[in-house]
Amino acid sequence: MDAWEEGLPGKPCFSAQPRLCRRLSPFFLTCAIYFLLWIPQDRPSWVSALVKCLPVVCLAASLQVERGGRRYRTLLQGALLCSAVGDACLIWPDAFLHGVAAFAAAHLLYLWAFGLTPLRPGLLLPIALVSVPYSGILLLHLPTGMALALAAYSLVLASVLWRGLARGGSIRWGVLLFTFSDMVLAWDTFAQPLPHGRLLVMTTYYAAQFLITLSGFQSPRLKTN
Repeated sequence: MDAWEEGLPGKPCFSAQPRLCRRLSPFFLTCAIYFLLWIPQDRPSWVSALVKCLPVVCLAASLQVERGGRRYRTLLQGALLCSAVGDACLIWPDAFLHGVAAFAAAHLLYLWAFGLTPLRPGLLLPIALVSVPYSGILLLHLPTGMALALAAYSLVLASVLWRGLARGGSIRWGVLLFTFSDMVLAWDTFAQPLPHGRLLVMTTYYAAQFLITLSGFQSPRLKTN
């Protein structure tokens, strides 16, 4: 069976690097615009939401023209577009939980895309040893109305981390950065403001989405068992 239909990683299309760079250039351009404008967080607006969302939307668009692996790329695109909705919601503090819901939907799509092969259950223990204490400490700082929603989100995020680490390649580094970004964001928002917290969150977040998207630019290969 074609590995694309299983969403399995193949080899990077290094022979097509110039074409790949052209397709990803809007992402790098919009990232540069976001960091150059650096619109203050205390001025939420549709303009700031658009500027924040554009890099991820560009990643989703870059996958549209690729051939093969349609199911896998469609799931990645859905996850990226849900992430863009989450980015927009997080601009406004009152829409924070809507943003959490959008990112939870994105992670569920990533889970679907990554699948359960290889299973590698041994990864669950180190993930639990990090995520459970962190989540327990963070819950002490959360407003009562957010505790349940963020606990559920943490479980979904830990699941994505497990599947991403099991898959390896650029996905591994992508889910690690995504998890780190979310952990910093949550701590900076609810526990204690961190120096350059927003910069750390956004650089690791965009890098994470980029690395996960790279898995959609893989050359097909046959599945070998």
